[in-house]
Amino acid sequence: MSDIGWVESLQKAIEYIEEHLLEQISIESIAKQANVSAFHFQRTFSILTDITVGEYIRRRRLSLAAQELYNTSSKIIDIALKYGYDTPEAFTKAFRRQHGLTPSQARNHSGKMKSYNRLVIQVSLKGADPMNYKIVERESFQVVGVKREFSCVNGENLIAIPKMWNDVHVDGTNDLLFKLNNGQIKGVVGVCVDKRDQGSQLMDYWIAAENDGDAPDGLLQLEIPASKWGVFEVHGPMPDAIQQAWKQIFSEWFPSSHYQHAGTPEMEVYSDGDPSSPDYYSEIWIPLM
Repeated sequence: MSDIGWVESLQKAIEYIEEHLLEQISIESIAKQANVSAFHFQRTFSILTDITVGEYIRRRRLSLAAQELYNTSSKIIDIALKYGYDTPEAFTKAFRRQHGLTPSQARNHSGKMKSYNRLVIQVSLKGADPMNYKIVERESFQVVGVKREFSCVNGENLIAIPKMWNDVHVDGTNDLLFKLNNGQIKGVVGVCVDKRDQGSQLMDYWIAAENDGDAPDGLLQLEIPASKWGVFEVHGPMPDAIQQAWKQIFSEWFPSSHYQHAGTPEMEVYSDGDPSSPDYYSEIWIPLM
């Protein structure tokens, strides 16, 4: 996909959302407009915008609802139903959470409201900060570790994964994985495995280490498929440094390169050391095609 095509595909998906805001729309139908999987569309969207697709839809619906309350005489219950709320109570709760006032107060022009406008994706083809990366081709390899299954609905996985990392640090699994690490990738890896092609809204997240032996008791094995990888260096404290790197990759590197995400599992690699240090080193591994 060309640089322009990459941006246009994302914008096409956003236009689809806008055209169907008053309908029940699925992540799968939105992602189809961008010709990517639902998992990767939602991930790219959240990296670029810092909100989930579901949150964007909610904010846009409530912004339009506020405009109708302010500018028309339509009944509040009719506006609530129009924008997907079955009861006035549910509508009032969501409206107050976004705007800081009730629908009745908005109707009476008795407060300020927040308006979230239609999103326009913009990318920078010449980043201000250089990215250090290399292209690596590898045959399939094995990691051993622990995994949990998470729902991707409403970004639940984005909340639960940091809790999983905390757990493996507390129970000693993280230290064990560093000891078991005997492969080319030096460090503990976080691996996202999309399960949506199985018709579910679920993903597996692994915390593991490259190891060519049998998995010890209590750990599982995962085979990472052969791939061409983009390996991006990350320098700085967690989680800010790696979050910023992801955003730069999707907003600058992908649009200006001829590569696409291959759709197979991607990885974050964490070195041994103090994650809060300004000199902490980590990597992002993205399968490319």
